[in-house]
Amino acid sequence: MPKMGESIAEGTIINWMINEGDSFEEGDILLEVATDKVDNEVPAPASGKMLEHKFKAKDIVPIGEVIAVLEISENKNFEKPISKSSEKKEKAKTSVSTPNSISSVVPPSGARGLSKSFKVNENVFISPLVDNIARKNHISYEELARISGTGKDGRLRKSDVSYYLENGRPFQFAQAVPEVSGFQIPDLKFDKGKGKIVEMDRMRQMIADHMVFSASTAPHVTAYVEADLTDMVNWRNKNKAAFQKKYNEKLTFTPLFIECVAKAITDFPMINSTLDGTNIIVKDEINIGMATALPSGNLIVPVVKNADKMNLKELAESTNELVGKARDNKLKADDTKGSTFTISNVGTFGSLMGTPIINQPEAAILATGIIKKRAEVMERKDGDTIEIRQMMYLSLSFDHRIVDGYLAGSFLRRIADYMEQFDMERTF
Repeated sequence: MPKMGESIAEGTIINWMINEGDSFEEGDILLEVATDKVDNEVPAPASGKMLEHKFKAKDIVPIGEVIAVLEISENKNFEKPISKSSEKKEKAKTSVSTPNSISSVVPPSGARGLSKSFKVNENVFISPLVDNIARKNHISYEELARISGTGKDGRLRKSDVSYYLENGRPFQFAQAVPEVSGFQIPDLKFDKGKGKIVEMDRMRQMIADHMVFSASTAPHVTAYVEADLTDMVNWRNKNKAAFQKKYNEKLTFTPLFIECVAKAITDFPMINSTLDGTNIIVKDEINIGMATALPSGNLIVPVVKNADKMNLKELAESTNELVGKARDNKLKADDTKGSTFTISNVGTFGSLMGTPIINQPEAAILATGIIKKRAEVMERKDGDTIEIRQMMYLSLSFDHRIVDGYLAGSFLRRIADYMEQFDMERTF
């Protein structure tokens, strides 16, 4: 049993790819091994013959234990008997795939094939390795269940997912073929009505896939607070004209919100993290993404890099520049990369509050609602009073795998505190 990592003490044999008595060539996969972190394919060190399996599939074996006896041949032309699987493999090598016809694509050896229809594997096992590949390519678990696995008991292998990606993800928006027997999900045949058909453009398809992946991957929980922004609103109204005159930059609420969020992240750095398998990566940089609508109606998230190191002038310059680029369709790839936390200002559209979907692979996303005047009871030294205040709801959707309620609630409350404790004597 080969060593597959510093902390790995044992491995589980998933499947023997070469049976006892069969020949193999150098590089052929002898067996598949699973650990608590990744799946591994063990290649043959040279051409030879499989003499004996010391363990069976599903056996758990300590690292370093002998799992098979091989007869190694020094003859490079060592011939192995032709089997059905090898015939399929040769056909796969010689076939030419045509991306416009899914049914003409020839799958790897042992695969059940890619066709225009598929059956959902409801009991699909997602290994950490396959899960990692899916995350990087924004493949939801629902879509993974549509891929035919070539491993033991239909298990998905790395090669299955790689092959699926190479062939353009044919099942990304496909509909499942119902099983012939057993429980059937009723076909309710919803009346979708008639009207103008608008085909989703490439960006909308990517957004849809990203949202489905995020919702199906991260257990979303949303926390809410309300903040009294009266001092912030009054200060901005008083100073926005002078700010624009001095710096030739509009002073919107966005840089003020980003400033408060960056401060709160500094206080609670675990919110600025990403989950990688069983590891939590706490980011060194604080890069704030701003969910921004494009002229096409699609959504994009330009990123303010190192927001915690900027003053108000620099934040205003950066946010105004990015929003302007978005509206003019001039954003570059680097403008939308590297966000560690995202803000979605749903109040721009008049929404009281929102429950945003996390921008993967981040741990949380903040929605800011509309700033609305309301009568509030204020506690004063001389007694309670009813005053007109500028109030706003804040909602934080967070990944409950890595962020607990205490952290999320404390972080959200800290953002509100920074907004409420705005310095009215502040200069710029």
